Amino acid sequence: MLLVAIICATLAAGIGSVWIAALLMKFGLGSGNRVGTQHLLSLAAGALLATAFMHLLPEAFEGDVHAHELFAILLVGLVFFFLLDKAELWHHGHEHNDAHRHADAPDHAHHDHGPAPGHSHDHAHGRKGGGWSILTGDSVHCFGDGVLIASAFLADVRLGIVAAVSVLAHEVPHHIGDLVVMSQGSVDRRAALIKVSLAGALTALGGMAGYFLLNHLHGGLAYLLVIASSSFIYVALADLIPQLQKRLSAAQTAAQVGWLVAGIVLVTLVSQLAHVH
Repeated sequence: MLLVAIICATLAAGIGSVWIAALLMKFGLGSGNRVGTQHLLSLAAGALLATAFMHLLPEAFEGDVHAHELFAILLVGLVFFFLLDKAELWHHGHEHNDAHRHADAPDHAHHDHGPAPGHSHDHAHGRKGGGWSILTGDSVHCFGDGVLIASAFLADVRLGIVAAVSVLAHEVPHHIGDLVVMSQGSVDRRAALIKVSLAGALTALGGMAGYFLLNHLHGGLAYLLVIASSSFIYVALADLIPQLQKRLSAAQTAAQVGWLVAGIVLVTLVSQLAHVH
């Protein structure tokens, strides 16, 4: 029964996030003033940070493992995801930045203080040969997310649901970027949707792998929860929040903070609802 729950949650997070992203793009959300990419990124950052600091880490520290060891694993995990980032397997990099820039160009382009010429060059490169790079990065990232969701489910079903919701929240804005870039490399948008969905499906494969692996490594659950936390913290602080560091008006800044808090509230509500049921 637990394996079924893991498969359902990972499919919802992996493939569901792709289809939600496509639906938002179809109705013009994720690129406009009311609900733009910046808002979705803020929501995702809040959800990831809340899940890591309020749920995953407390659960890991409730075990018998010494706190010093867990903090060491947290540090190692952050360095590990930094190295994956350098290999362009965990962080979606310039493709997303440029997709977001194109989506928000009318409103935010003049606020961005990054070097435009360099980004333009990267985006042109992404159009020519970045499609498979994006799919490879997405596949590795989604498989890893599945393992992390499984570890949360094995600790507590409620924790697993919270982790799955957080993964879904942070994948939606990234998949919007994926679909934009992939569509630019192919005239068939349906083909782009199918390819990104297949990459998202690897979340379920990672979930099953994590389930069977952790059934034989019960003592390693606390360590994997900390690694999951390091992943969420790294994605939030190194990927999502830097994309929010723009010179905005007071109202736009307040909106960013509001959506960040909304992500934290979302995780809290999901946790409470899951606990009730």
